[in-house]
Amino acid sequence: MTVTKDKFDLTTKVAVITGAGGVICSAMAKELANRGVSVALIDLSLEKAEEVAQTISSSGHSAIAVQANVLDKASLDKAMDCVLSHFPKVDILINGAGGNKASATTSADLTFFDLGIDPIRDVFDLNVVGTILTTQVFGRLFADQKSGVIINIASMASYLPLTNTMAYSSAKAAVMNFTQWMAVHFNQNYSPNIRVNAIAPGFLLTEQNRYLMLKADNSLTARGNRVIDKTPMNRFGDPDEMTGAVVWLCSAASSFVNGAVIPIDGGFSSFWGI
Repeated sequence: MTVTKDKFDLTTKVAVITGAGGVICSAMAKELANRGVSVALIDLSLEKAEEVAQTISSSGHSAIAVQANVLDKASLDKAMDCVLSHFPKVDILINGAGGNKASATTSADLTFFDLGIDPIRDVFDLNVVGTILTTQVFGRLFADQKSGVIINIASMASYLPLTNTMAYSSAKAAVMNFTQWMAVHFNQNYSPNIRVNAIAPGFLLTEQNRYLMLKADNSLTARGNRVIDKTPMNRFGDPDEMTGAVVWLCSAASSFVNGAVIPIDGGFSSFWGI
């Protein structure tokens, strides 16, 4: 009798996750660890990364916390050396560092014409440049070993721009384009066994967007109501609901999925309000 190997099996894999101290990426890290993946948690805040690492380690799984700035290549090189001093290889890279700034978002008090160029640059740098630099550093390992999986974090704003969030929408559109470009580049120049994909989360309540979605009394803002009205499942998403697609994209179950951007949005991208 032939025993069929579990295509979702991730035991013995090693994953590097940036932005690992955040709500979404920490959920991904915990789920991967629960499936036997050793995880290197990279964050600008070592304290946040260590908190997640401690939670994972206390459950009997393997995790290390590494401080690094995704906008500083030397810092990322140092982080890679640290990772490789603990683990023999890297199989998975999740570029989770990203986010928005209120000062790069238009509002009743801040018009487009008054947006400062520095906050706009900050949003582009964190979401786009950080993803590129991290892929340059850790992606070289994949090019050398002729295999690997990269997952970027896109957004609903990657498909169509969202009102007010000019810098974030433009940056996430660039992340989606870079995901597709890099998928082709790795295959054509290094190996057909390197895959680059992205997930596009729908609306979750995070520290970056809470001020846009909820009032001080936790009732929905006008924008929050519009989001719920356009989400057929009639609710915000949960960070844990991002993890299933990540497990799939990391595993052999998605072995022919490359250059894809997977919406996890409760139907938001399917519904035009009519």
